[in-house]
Amino acid sequence: MKRLHLVYAAFGTLAVLLALVSRDVRRLPVSEPLLALLLGVALGPQVAGLLHFSEAIRDPLLLEGSRLLLAASVMAAALRFPATSLRALLLPVVLLLIVVMPLSAAVSGAASLLLGLPMALAALVGACLCPTDPVLAAGTIIGIAAGVLAGLALRAATRDEDLEKGPKLVFSLLLAVAVLGVARLAATDGVLAVFVAGLAYNRILGRDERGEQEGIDEAVNRYAVLPLFVVLGSVLPWQEWATFGPAALLFVGAVLVLRRLPLLLLLARPLGLGPREATFVGWFGPMGVSAIFYLAHSIDEGVTDPRLFAAGSLVVAASVAAFGFTATPGRKIYAHP
Repeated sequence: MKRLHLVYAAFGTLAVLLALVSRDVRRLPVSEPLLALLLGVALGPQVAGLLHFSEAIRDPLLLEGSRLLLAASVMAAALRFPATSLRALLLPVVLLLIVVMPLSAAVSGAASLLLGLPMALAALVGACLCPTDPVLAAGTIIGIAAGVLAGLALRAATRDEDLEKGPKLVFSLLLAVAVLGVARLAATDGVLAVFVAGLAYNRILGRDERGEQEGIDEAVNRYAVLPLFVVLGSVLPWQEWATFGPAALLFVGAVLVLRRLPLLLLLARPLGLGPREATFVGWFGPMGVSAIFYLAHSIDEGVTDPRLFAAGSLVVAASVAAFGFTATPGRKIYAHP
């Protein structure tokens, strides 16, 4: 329990400091997750030795922590969709699902072979690292029903002035947690259910009625991920990474460069992107919460080979570092062509 309290203290202190200088942080070549990851490394057994989790604690902690964060993240994404013109997004979404996702998984899986992994394990690593969800395919009806009901209820409560401003601001986050719990009780993995609920909720209310909820969701997503990365930094498998040898660098480079960027450039026109936009979107596809979830989910489903977590966490850590260092200059270049 003291280890979790240490995570709270470390995460809380870091989050407070980052919040106080949030505008300045956006101008620095670092990101909040990168700083949290480095803090976890500093507190972990390789440096200070203050934070240590056994695999029996590590895996469920990463699984449930990433599940909650993923639910909040997809809810926020659903609220950003133009609910009245979803038809225009059909072709890009289909291309991303049936072309980019499988090819990204194949590229990442092929790169995993550089580490000497067997074919089946390499394929699983590729699936965990691909940008779109390869495993969550149930809970849709629950999401639609919950989103519609929540939207109608919020509209009625707002009309009758039964809902105060404070609860209204965090309503979508409360909805995400509720849908996630109901879907899990129904024996489905509820992240997709949360996303569908967000779309339905979005459609019922519309942008004006959502008001400041989107800003609250973005702020929560920006800081709520920090404890997960503190924990991840403390459990990085340095010894397993060392056993990969020089192939680890080739593996990381291949995944970061080939997993997403060439595919987006090839499909730029049907996706409605110019070369500049495709390059930006293709490069800035960091692997973080979702990849952690898939890795932990695979372990929870019975995958016992430690090389799965070693390979996946290596790319996640490299991704957090690479995109953390390039995000600020990348935004500046994109904003001023």
